[in-house]
Amino acid sequence: MSKQTYKVCFCCRRRFKLTVSEAPQEIKALFGNYSENGVMTSTHLHRFLVEEQKEDKATIQDAQAIIDNVRPMVVFHKSGLNLEGFFKYLFGDLNPPISPKLGVHQDMTAPLSHYFIFTGHNSYLTGNQLTSDCSDVPIKHALQKSVRVIELDIWPNSSKDNVDVLHGGTMTSPVELIKCLKSIKEHAFSASEYPVVITLEDHLTADLQAKTAEMITQTFGDTLFTPDSECFKELPSPESLKKHVMISTKPPIVYREAKDANEDSLKISKDSGDEEAWGKEVPSLKSHSQKHHDLDDGDDDEEEDELDDDINKSKKFVAPEYTRIIAIHAGKPKGGLSEALKVDPNKVRRLSLSEPQLEKAAIQYGKDIVRFTHKNMLRIYPKGTRITSSNYNPLVGWMHGAQMVAFNMQGCGRSLWLMQGMFRANGGCGYVKKPHFLLNSGPNGEVFDPKIKLPVKKTLKVTVFMGEGWYYDFKHTHFDQFSPPDFYVRVGIAGVAADTVMKKTKTLEDNWIPAWNEEFEFPLSVPELALLRIEVHEYDMSEKDDFGGQTVLPVWEISEGIRSVPLCNREGIKYPSVKLLMRFQFI
Repeated sequence: MSKQTYKVCFCCRRRFKLTVSEAPQEIKALFGNYSENGVMTSTHLHRFLVEEQKEDKATIQDAQAIIDNVRPMVVFHKSGLNLEGFFKYLFGDLNPPISPKLGVHQDMTAPLSHYFIFTGHNSYLTGNQLTSDCSDVPIKHALQKSVRVIELDIWPNSSKDNVDVLHGGTMTSPVELIKCLKSIKEHAFSASEYPVVITLEDHLTADLQAKTAEMITQTFGDTLFTPDSECFKELPSPESLKKHVMISTKPPIVYREAKDANEDSLKISKDSGDEEAWGKEVPSLKSHSQKHHDLDDGDDDEEEDELDDDINKSKKFVAPEYTRIIAIHAGKPKGGLSEALKVDPNKVRRLSLSEPQLEKAAIQYGKDIVRFTHKNMLRIYPKGTRITSSNYNPLVGWMHGAQMVAFNMQGCGRSLWLMQGMFRANGGCGYVKKPHFLLNSGPNGEVFDPKIKLPVKKTLKVTVFMGEGWYYDFKHTHFDQFSPPDFYVRVGIAGVAADTVMKKTKTLEDNWIPAWNEEFEFPLSVPELALLRIEVHEYDMSEKDDFGGQTVLPVWEISEGIRSVPLCNREGIKYPSVKLLMRFQFI
């Protein structure tokens, strides 16, 4: 494997020398500082873990366990690691950027409104929003990735005697509600034991609402959480709701088939999606804040047009057993957004806004939105023109305290990578505690203002040493037909507008194991909402650059020191071998 041959034409071939994975000079220098006579003992390694990797709780036993794990992979010295073994450890699975020891480490006893929750949109769709099949399979896959909020649009079936799940007003083929419920029951807690919320978009008659309530009650049994009273003053905690399923929807209304079909239909226009080869760049937060909009609540909100007054007038049409299973009430009162964002001290509720509505509302009502989300639930969902199941920038919702930033999980692209990165935090359980400044008002009633530029709290220094693994995970002509790949790394921050930036390394030509050895600094004014974006691309002179891997890491959970960073494909699935060697420092 010392040389590799590429066929240029019928009679001509090019041969390239294959580089070997070798420790960078900085790693060699560290080994020299923490070893004696070319051997790093458990005592030396322990000192390295504490001083360089900032693992204050590491023990001699931890260091010895690392040595014992690395020994089978290298020619070893009986009393410790040589340079090769030390490099194998640093660039191996034992040294990830987020410590698996963290697990679920945040306080899980606060109300649900204090958490960002991994939320799906139209969770039953297998592909685009217009013509794809409806199925329970995407629901299963979402739950296996710790998605905790599943959305189901429920409609009468063709014979009006049962309930289907489908995207109304489109050509999507239906799936039976009972099949979706059974799939949720089977897979709800396969990846996380914390509660699953089912949000229902209800287009049913009263008799089918009663039938739905019966199906839900019988399917979930004791795992279904039913509230003692009609409304909560404060939502229960994820800890108290472990291994429970909750229902969230608007209290039932009069069934009006024509109106419902009209509300749910899609506005078909050009999709401003984020998918293309590896995903268009995530929309800038700065551009949102600079736009001037007419704040009209009648945008494309197909889900929350019904008003509480209409609900009260129609109670005689309601199936009481259906009402009883609703744990989190949704709805938008009359009077526009300013009324909808008023906080009722005696009850909590869920409000839904489309992504354009949030962007518009944030300009005039930004602080009101943050105050509303202290105790109430806010759900953001994609605009109706995203027919390819693309997504939007989730940071707009998160920085305003929105707990349920609903995403199309069927696709891929940079926006979805950010969502996956956020929920790598807190042990990947699907619940991430909101920063303290999004939870409470100050002594004078002041709340966090997402538009205000704040001073820098800390700076993240990132060093990109090298990468490897593409040779094993890709065909040797995948990136270039006539030569080895020319890789570069894009690294940056997704966060509040002031922190958001992307930078890139130089491009290294004809190298399967590129060593960039470049350093970047990222000043952070709100590190609690910052996500570190890492992407590898292969430079292509004549066409669009090729995708070589990506990952997103929550900054507040990154372990300092030199770390092995595994990369994922476009769908967020980890490659078997592709990884980067990087250093993270907070200064």
